[in-house]
Amino acid sequence: MDIVGFLKSQFICHLLICYIFIVSGLIINFIQLFTLILWPINKQLFRRINCRLAYCISSQMVMLLEWWSGTDCTLYTDPESYHKYGKENAIVILNHNFEIDFLCGWNFCERFGVLGSSKVLAKKELSYMPIIGWMWYFLEIVFCKRKWEEDRKTVVQKLLNLRDYPENFWFLIHCEGTRFTEQKHQISMQVAEAKGLPKLKYHLLPRTKGFAVTMQCLRNV
Repeated sequence: MDIVGFLKSQFICHLLICYIFIVSGLIINFIQLFTLILWPINKQLFRRINCRLAYCISSQMVMLLEWWSGTDCTLYTDPESYHKYGKENAIVILNHNFEIDFLCGWNFCERFGVLGSSKVLAKKELSYMPIIGWMWYFLEIVFCKRKWEEDRKTVVQKLLNLRDYPENFWFLIHCEGTRFTEQKHQISMQVAEAKGLPKLKYHLLPRTKGFAVTMQCLRNV
C-alpha cells in the first residue's frame, strides 16, 4: 500500500477531513450571514462574494470525489462547443441514480470555473441543512416543495431573479426529479404504461415541469 492509500485508510485522517469541513463550513456560513448587509447596497457585490465563499465549501466536496474516491468523470462532447463551456450560462441535465450524483455535476463545474456560482433546483428541506443548505441559501438556490400548486409562483420568481446574475453559472437539474430506486421505477413504469409512454429500463420518467419552467425563465440569459 502506498502512502496515499495508507492515509486514506486511517481513522484519524477521516476525522481530520470531517473536522476541517465542518469548522470551515460553519465559519463560511457565519461570514455569509454578515454579507446580507450588502444586499440592499450592492446586490451584485453580495453575489460575487458569496460565489467565492461557496467555492471554499463545494471545492472540498469535489476534492473528496476526485482524490479520496478516485472517481474519474469523462466528458464526451462536440469539440466545436467545448470552448464555450464555462464562458456562458447553461442548463445541465443529470440522471439521479445515487446520492452523490450532484458531485459529478460539481466536478464538471469545477473544470470550467463555475463551481462557486452553480445552481440547482432542490427540495425545500435542504435549505435547513447546515453548511451545504445554508450555503445554497446565500447562492439564491431555487428551493421547492414538490407541490406545483405551491411552487409555481415562488419557483418562477426565483428563476427570474437569476437573470441578472453577475457570474456565469450552470443550472443543474435532475431530470427524474428524485433518486432512482426499484420501487420508484415500478411506479414510474406503471404511469408510463397508463399514459402510453415508452418504458425505460434504467431511468424514471422525466419530470418536465421543472425543466420547462427553467427553460422559459432563463432563456437567452
